Amino acid sequence: MTVENISGYKLLLNIYLMDEGRYFLAFVSFVGCNLILAVAAGSLCAFIAPAAAGSGIPEVKAYLNGIDAYSILAPSTLFVKIFGSILGVSAGFTMGKEGPMVHTGACIANFLGQGGSRKYHLTWKWLRFFKNDRDRRDLITCGAAAGVAAAFRAPVGGVLFALEEAASWWRSALLWRTFFTTAVVAFVLKAFVQLCSTGNCGLFGEGGLIMYDVSSAGATYGSGDILAAIFLGVIGGLFGSMYNYLIDKVLRVYSMINERGAVYRVLLVICISLLTSVCAFGLSWTVSCVPCPTESSKDCPTQTGNYLSFQCPSGSYNDLATLFLNTNDDAIRNLFSTNTTREFRISTLFIFFGAIYFLGIVTYGIAVPSGLFIPVILAGACYGRLVGRLFEPISDLDTGLYALLGAASFLGGTMRMTVSLCVILLELTNDLLLLPLMMLVLLVSKTVADIFNKGVYDQIVKLKGLPYLEAHAEPYMRQLVALDVVSGPLITFSGIEKVRNILDALKYTGHNGFPVIDEPPFVDSSELFGVVLRSHLLVLLKGKNFSSEQVISGQDILRKYAALDFAKPGSGKGIKLEDLDINEDEMEMYIDLHPITNASPYTVVETMSLAKAAILFRQLGLRHMCVVPKSQGRPPIVGILTRHDLMPEHVLGLYPHLKPHK
Repeated sequence: MTVENISGYKLLLNIYLMDEGRYFLAFVSFVGCNLILAVAAGSLCAFIAPAAAGSGIPEVKAYLNGIDAYSILAPSTLFVKIFGSILGVSAGFTMGKEGPMVHTGACIANFLGQGGSRKYHLTWKWLRFFKNDRDRRDLITCGAAAGVAAAFRAPVGGVLFALEEAASWWRSALLWRTFFTTAVVAFVLKAFVQLCSTGNCGLFGEGGLIMYDVSSAGATYGSGDILAAIFLGVIGGLFGSMYNYLIDKVLRVYSMINERGAVYRVLLVICISLLTSVCAFGLSWTVSCVPCPTESSKDCPTQTGNYLSFQCPSGSYNDLATLFLNTNDDAIRNLFSTNTTREFRISTLFIFFGAIYFLGIVTYGIAVPSGLFIPVILAGACYGRLVGRLFEPISDLDTGLYALLGAASFLGGTMRMTVSLCVILLELTNDLLLLPLMMLVLLVSKTVADIFNKGVYDQIVKLKGLPYLEAHAEPYMRQLVALDVVSGPLITFSGIEKVRNILDALKYTGHNGFPVIDEPPFVDSSELFGVVLRSHLLVLLKGKNFSSEQVISGQDILRKYAALDFAKPGSGKGIKLEDLDINEDEMEMYIDLHPITNASPYTVVETMSLAKAAILFRQLGLRHMCVVPKSQGRPPIVGILTRHDLMPEHVLGLYPHLKPHK
């Protein structure tokens, strides 16, 4: 609603000045308005929450894989994500709000899951139920599904997106929870749509639950259309893989600029804003006017929507301005519009495709919350219409439906999703009859694109250096065993350990888990008791329940703590090493670690195939996996496998002669 109103009033000012014949002033106002909005969005992102830049889907995907990167779901990121995406999309950038909506949903879920925020004095004790990893992860999965459902008004598509793309671990209980979440989203959206239909949402922003309705066109198709769909799939796969390759290169350049500081990030935003505005206005000015169609049921020329007049006299319209000088949603509606085969000239579609393809690549990666869905849909719809015109002699399908299939092919080629994209597009456009062709296009485009590179979100996750665990083990891992990759030296604690030893281990290592070994005289021979977490050690040390001798304190020690003291802390809330105040005398005392140690850790024998260990590690959602010796008479543990030990970079660094899988 906000985007529609800001963009709407900005374009109305432009139209007014064009009608008055003040063309240069119209250009200056268009560029100036876009620049002000872009600087506001870029400043929010650069100075308050740099983690809010980009789509956010790769970060959510990484979190649900077990990577809790710094501030990706913090309240400040949520604030910037909401207002930054509103300002960024209103500024006319070639980007969408759909990706940021997914990140926004995940941030809201995290905010609720950690019981609010102490920093901003917003806390709720009744939400402490979610203070553990599994429930927090499930809640954030529901948040991501809600974001998709809200952005595309596709509740079932939201569930499938969470299942296919976002979540790494899926449980049957999660299916109905995400479905319930997206159902609530659908009801709330419907309520707002009804409210806005009465004119309470400003001059613009009425919308509807079906965003791009194409159901009025007949979806009868024959063998010629199936050939066209396969052709579209191949084109989508080729363009999509090229798009991903170029985005990867651009992001590497932008990361070097963004690392230089917040001012450079804002300057980059300004440059891209000026480039986008000059392209939109300048290219629209260069094309000639087109006479209004006599058989069209729609008004021509108009100030908004189809058949935009721009600088054209009465009775004609500017087809390129109809695409450029509209909101992105309206541009998609124009490309998807049915019974308008000749609305856009072939040259116009080529120019718009080239511009959007280029601008979509250079815009992603600047310090503005930006989604990839909209530029990809726009570019795909362009070449979809072109293919529709090419196959017109042997085709029964409307050109608008070809635009939809083109958008599907480009989405499949860049994002490599199939089921969720298919359902999202069908819910977006209300055309179930197109389902077989849509499935064919998505399958062909994904298959073709997979030959060249990975999906765009997988590439971004890798580029950001996030240690993402794939669902399958790399083939070369079959040649290694678990012991081959464990990092050393191994730091262990005794069941009753000296405080100084614990503090030194916490201070000089970054490990988050430590094996606890029971030794004589408490047991007959050394044995692995379990694994203790760094966060739990800090809680225990802060309580100062020390003893001057090595004695087992038992479970009595836990009565001095509440269960929530050991719960998963929210972002930035956990106890830090600097918070401890332990004097020299206390350093020489002992503390019993048995009550807070996980006595049933997952273990694998040292000779287990690394491929099997990697699959087990991911499927169980582990953080630490103990590697135990195969023979007697050796220490009870030989190492700990962590996520980093299973990364291809680590394994191939140790064994460079192994060949990575292409």
